[in-house]
Amino acid sequence: MREATNTGARKQRAVEPAVREQPGTLVDAEIDETPAPGPTRVGSRRQLAYLGLCLVLIGLNLRTVFSSFSAVLPEVTAQAALPGWAVVVLTTVPVTLLGVFAPLAPVLARRFGAERVLLGAMTVLTAGLLLRPVELPGASHLPALLAGTAACGAAIALCNVLLPGLVKRDFPHRLGLMGGLYTTAICASAALGAGFTYPVYTASGEWTLALWSWAVPAAVVLLLFLPVALRQPRIQHQAVRDGVNVWRSPVAWQVTIFMVLQAMMSFSVFAWLAPILRERGVDGATAGLIVSVCIVLQMLGSLFAPALAARLRDQRAINTVVALMTGGGFALSIFGPLDLVWVWAGLLGLGQGSLTAVALTMIMLRTRDGHTAAHLSGMMQGVGYGVGSTGTLMVGQLHQATGSFTAAGVLFLVVGLLAGVFGYRAGRDRYVS
Repeated sequence: MREATNTGARKQRAVEPAVREQPGTLVDAEIDETPAPGPTRVGSRRQLAYLGLCLVLIGLNLRTVFSSFSAVLPEVTAQAALPGWAVVVLTTVPVTLLGVFAPLAPVLARRFGAERVLLGAMTVLTAGLLLRPVELPGASHLPALLAGTAACGAAIALCNVLLPGLVKRDFPHRLGLMGGLYTTAICASAALGAGFTYPVYTASGEWTLALWSWAVPAAVVLLLFLPVALRQPRIQHQAVRDGVNVWRSPVAWQVTIFMVLQAMMSFSVFAWLAPILRERGVDGATAGLIVSVCIVLQMLGSLFAPALAARLRDQRAINTVVALMTGGGFALSIFGPLDLVWVWAGLLGLGQGSLTAVALTMIMLRTRDGHTAAHLSGMMQGVGYGVGSTGTLMVGQLHQATGSFTAAGVLFLVVGLLAGVFGYRAGRDRYVS
């Protein structure tokens, strides 16, 4: 059964048609390796289902670090006596590290295997979540917050890069189901962090406990995935280069800048929407609920937007519309009438989910083969997250300089307009070459 499962997956991978026929966001970051990485070894259908559960549960832990911190940011800032610069760093560094560590994931996978790298990443993520709230002897909470947050960002970067390839290789006949479950789990993790962190703080009275609680699901997944990763064979792989040089392609740069602008808004939602609502007078529990609903609506946008984008002759219209929805929804959440805040959050959620999905779908729609798609994906993640983290940085700096989030509302109008411009250019029916 194990050999049949693995052989079937390899055959599927060998004859897989051009990625244009299967638009989506599952890019195999290890496609340039030789010998080609095979699927994860399992002994039965039950073990294959167990593997699928583990991969989805890993996805369910990849965004809580962002939304959980922002849900109790005022409490952490006050009780831990955080200086203003530390708040900006803590909301910016994890996103920056998504770009910094993304290129290392394929390198580590060639040496240790993707499954073992994922296991190591989940270990680092769990350790980072445990470390974040620690108050070191003779010091404040700040050193542990900085170190723990950085560890979480690095670990999530590795998972972001390697998980889609594993899902694609191990479930070639269930790509729609597994891809949907995986992407939904990532959105759900952000919603859970936003919705449940403040109630835990209210019940316990301790922000440290509220943050520590998110180490529990990460540790559970680590233990569940441990036997799967350890029984995989160690195979040394070599890197080979195939596909075009995306760094010299104007189309690739247009798609990447589109990704940068959407990342600026996307991670600012996780980091700052709850503090923005609370500064406007919304109580902590309601603010967390609004952010959680906003992220749930992101799931709806991410489910329908890629299919619609793939059916269109080009994606200029949809890219422009969802970019303007996102920028406008974010700006209105800051200075629109508070009575309509649920409407603004809903507009932001549907726009942001669709924007993120179509930006990632451009990887498939603008490339002719899997190798070029993998290179474009690496470029978009490295530059997109690295430069996109300036969104959270600028929001924090503007708030420190002006004492309010009004200037950030203007910023998001500008970013939304720029995303519309580059989304229009990236949406033209052309290929990276």
